[in-house]
Amino acid sequence: MPIRTQSDLPAKEILENENIFVMDECRAMHQDIRPLQLLILNNMPVKQDTELQLLRALSNTPLQVDVTFMNVKSHVSLNTSASHLNKFYTTLDDIRDRKYDGMIVTGAPVEDIRFEEVDYWQEICEIFDWAETHVTSTLHICWAAQAGFYHYYGIDKKLLPGKLSGVYEHKVMNRKVPLVRGFDDIFLAPHSRHTETPAEAIHACGELTVLAQSQTAGVYLAIAEGGKKIFVTGHPEYDRYTLNNEYHRDLGRGLKVSIPYNYYPEDDPEKRPLLQWRSHSNNLYSNFLNYYVYQVTPYEL
Repeated sequence: MPIRTQSDLPAKEILENENIFVMDECRAMHQDIRPLQLLILNNMPVKQDTELQLLRALSNTPLQVDVTFMNVKSHVSLNTSASHLNKFYTTLDDIRDRKYDGMIVTGAPVEDIRFEEVDYWQEICEIFDWAETHVTSTLHICWAAQAGFYHYYGIDKKLLPGKLSGVYEHKVMNRKVPLVRGFDDIFLAPHSRHTETPAEAIHACGELTVLAQSQTAGVYLAIAEGGKKIFVTGHPEYDRYTLNNEYHRDLGRGLKVSIPYNYYPEDDPEKRPLLQWRSHSNNLYSNFLNYYVYQVTPYEL
């Protein structure tokens, strides 16, 4: 997929070195097509890492996608420079009158805090409500999926006994839905969180359809309103070393954390982690863009 970004976005050079086609504004202007307008609300602390992961995951369809990065204004990021945010990010106030073909809302490291106690919760709710009329399809990742379950359906999360971290098996539950088209019966995907939305509550909600679930990690993929809302409780966009970096970060903070499950060969943190979920990630994001954005969005936004 030709991903269209600002020419000087740092992730652009890294992706090009990985042989991923990233188109800048100048070249895109000379193509006589309408690119998909994709908004990414990035709530992660180190925003450059998440930019790279998501752009990499979105790079495997022939669709041209014009990516806009967005952040909340009611929270000051301590891990991303103000100059980076000012140059490459927008806020809801700047785009309130625009419409988008698709939106991705990332996770956030606030799972162990009640939703109402998150300092930008009201702004998140406002963005969710705005997306109802301004976005064709929204994909919610990890904490954003939990936030969506709570905001739209009143299903609260619960604290887990310990951090869920690792690469888990999931089973496809409903093959007739295009979002799981091409999935293996059993596939692997990473999780990294301290809380979960109870599976029984999700299954009991008539507005939600569960598409994939893990015996250990719970519901992984759910869909509502024919794909207008998609919820992914894991992190398919993670790269090879993300769980490794999180594990060593937590150890450095003196936290008692277990070795990420099914991640290091022979559970040895000194060994190079196996990348076991890339094909699933590519499939998921391609299906999202194709079947729930490109196929249903109006030509004239």
